[in-house]
Amino acid sequence: MARVRFSFDATACADPLAALSAKLPDEVFTICSSHPTDDGIVGLIELDTTTPEMVKRAFEDASSVTYELLYEDGQTLAIQYLIPPTETNRILRSVGVLPRFPATLQDGWLRAEHTGSHEQLAQLPEEMAAAGIPYEIESITQTYDPRELLTDRQHEFITAALEQGYYASPRECTLTELADEFGVNPSAASGVLHRAEATLIKESFSESLPFDDHHQDD
Repeated sequence: MARVRFSFDATACADPLAALSAKLPDEVFTICSSHPTDDGIVGLIELDTTTPEMVKRAFEDASSVTYELLYEDGQTLAIQYLIPPTETNRILRSVGVLPRFPATLQDGWLRAEHTGSHEQLAQLPEEMAAAGIPYEIESITQTYDPRELLTDRQHEFITAALEQGYYASPRECTLTELADEFGVNPSAASGVLHRAEATLIKESFSESLPFDDHHQDD
């Protein structure tokens, strides 16, 4: 799995909320939630603004945006909105990747973090480019599930060691007790744990090590 920080120009696909944002280029809309319904896309945004009346007028003038002001406290607004389905939402759903919230929308550009498989995330820029939507990849971070890195036996040993307090300080379980549970001698148990620990540590630090260090055998 991977996590990508991705931004795109939502005004390029007739997104009415993005168009409204472009008319208020200095305002940062924090999108707290967004999900498709039978009536369109329903979402919640918050923003801190020095011109709340201007923001409210912009929403009133946006014919394709239905909104409800849920909260107002001085310079803070919370607004629930409903917009028609958008091309970018269709792309994200077809690829199987949706934004993690909160996301931000400023001057028509939506910035959010997305998580998915390498195959899914590779499709995302391809689909955006095919639709003529400008985009930027701001960062890519590798994520992993320990079960994808370890053998079944290593995963069983690590899980049992964690559950029984082998890694607690002070230890609540000895290596001999852990080995007895699996019917092996302490040396064999130690070998399984060390190989599992080495795999997890190397994976955790792989992105920060120089390339040549990835291939050292010591």
